[in-house]
Amino acid sequence: MSDGSAQADAVYMARALKLAQRGLYTTDPNPRVGCVLVRQGQVIAEGWHVKAGCGHAEVEALKQTPDARGATAYVTLEPCSHQGRTPPCSDALIAAGVAKVVVAMQDPNPQVAGLGLAKLKAAGIDVHCGVLEEEARRLNPGFIKRMLTGRPFVRSKLAMSLDGRTAMASGESQWISSEQARADVHRFRARSAAIMTGIDTVLADDPALTARIEQAVLQPVRVVLDSHLRMPLTARMLTLPGRNVIVTCSPESPKTASLQALGAEVYCLEAENGRLALSSVMALLGRLCINEVLIEAGPTLNGALLAGTLVDEWLIYMATCVLGDRARGLFAVPDLVRMADKKQLKLRDVRQVGPDLRLILN
Repeated sequence: MSDGSAQADAVYMARALKLAQRGLYTTDPNPRVGCVLVRQGQVIAEGWHVKAGCGHAEVEALKQTPDARGATAYVTLEPCSHQGRTPPCSDALIAAGVAKVVVAMQDPNPQVAGLGLAKLKAAGIDVHCGVLEEEARRLNPGFIKRMLTGRPFVRSKLAMSLDGRTAMASGESQWISSEQARADVHRFRARSAAIMTGIDTVLADDPALTARIEQAVLQPVRVVLDSHLRMPLTARMLTLPGRNVIVTCSPESPKTASLQALGAEVYCLEAENGRLALSSVMALLGRLCINEVLIEAGPTLNGALLAGTLVDEWLIYMATCVLGDRARGLFAVPDLVRMADKKQLKLRDVRQVGPDLRLILN
């Protein structure tokens, strides 16, 4: 396979994307990026971004070879051109003497956004962009959305019975889905920068909201929407390592200082009909550098998110059981009264996970 052919470019970029996936659970708030260095049809080095503060993929690949002169660098995201926590990767590639750089996609970060490619071209390097771009975009939906809109990519997880119920009338819900489905959810938790729930879920279940997988993981920020600041000081999540963020619309509550003393971050936003304005919540999460947020909540919050078109991806696990017509539904959306009001979603993926079905919709 000769360097520079379309087939070779796709093969080496696919390898770079595979490397980038190794940072799926650890790179936040940075994007997942991989790099492969090739010379005369041979891979001479490769690297990926492990976590924020560590070397970017290009620098990690260059460390693996004493001589990259004349090589082609395959990178899943445009090499940066600005000084951040680490030096510009475009400068490192120029200094190493690479002859060509093939990039999957331009960096959506306004600080880069084509400047890295321009710097490489100005140095006489042959530059190609757009190889396996769609695959590269799927790897970093949160980083891309946050850079372009200031808001995170929002994914909501729901588990339901065959008759579309999420809990018994009493609120009992453990467990509708299978052990395999719950393990799958933990992988989605692990790739998320934050897990968000409502105060009613905290009061009912006292969840830990942690990602429990075998691989190394940067634990997601735990976010609780708590309009009237009912968060118990004894909540389990407040005793766990990591960040707890509580968002409220109750200004100057005496409980604020008590929660902060336990290490929680408390943010007060404007109210909308007595409740938090969810669009403002998403903007706050963007300012906190949250790339992907996973919603794990009940029908009230999910109904509000559905009504506000604030969810990018619905992750629904359907178990092979029936809970009956008195059990609780997926969404509380009282304004849907006519067929013309229905919310239409698009099915993107269906697969079996253990005995359950996993649906992905947007």
